[in-house]
Amino acid sequence: MTPSAGPDPVRAARKYRERAAGYDASARRTLELRHRTIDLLRLQAGDRVLDVACGTGLSFPRLREEVGERGVVVGVDVSADMVALAERRIAVSGWANVRACTAALESAALDGPYDALLFNYTHDVLQSPCALANILSHARPGARVALAGIKHPPAWLWPLRAWRIAKARPYVTTLRGLDVPWALILPSLEAFEMRSVMLGTNYLASARVRVSTPGEKA
Repeated sequence: MTPSAGPDPVRAARKYRERAAGYDASARRTLELRHRTIDLLRLQAGDRVLDVACGTGLSFPRLREEVGERGVVVGVDVSADMVALAERRIAVSGWANVRACTAALESAALDGPYDALLFNYTHDVLQSPCALANILSHARPGARVALAGIKHPPAWLWPLRAWRIAKARPYVTTLRGLDVPWALILPSLEAFEMRSVMLGTNYLASARVRVSTPGEKA
């Protein structure tokens, strides 16, 4: 993996085939951060929310609780192995208004429009202009957006930068954009607010999908 190489959905699916069975256990350490990210969406009963790169559906219980029976939760992930576990979670819980599907976000047939978009540790997706264009085309103007993920700490903390890269490699197919992971989606957002966490190696952010397109006056 070279730092300049872009995301590779095929390789991502292969990576997560190996990690699917143990993914929930490995994600426990960031569960509190996941909940904080969902809180940033300020979901309401009846909302339609897209869980980008949903994995095993770990966010589904909170999302379903927030949108209620009248809302809709849709998860999309490139890994069929991860989605199989998400579908099992849905079936066990008996949720009629939650669904998950396997697809690359670049080409997924997303059933929008959505009131909210959740990007929880979706670095590869955030580095794909085609994926972002597809996702944003299915969001309502003004849709709420919450993001959490990995990033480089300040340059003077260079040992942490090396640690960040080593920890990221099993989960991503590109190291591009770690200084500013949200750079590609930012022109499509407004009211963007970001907070560094975990000594600057991770971040939380909230925003809204722009009501006016980039270059137009709001």
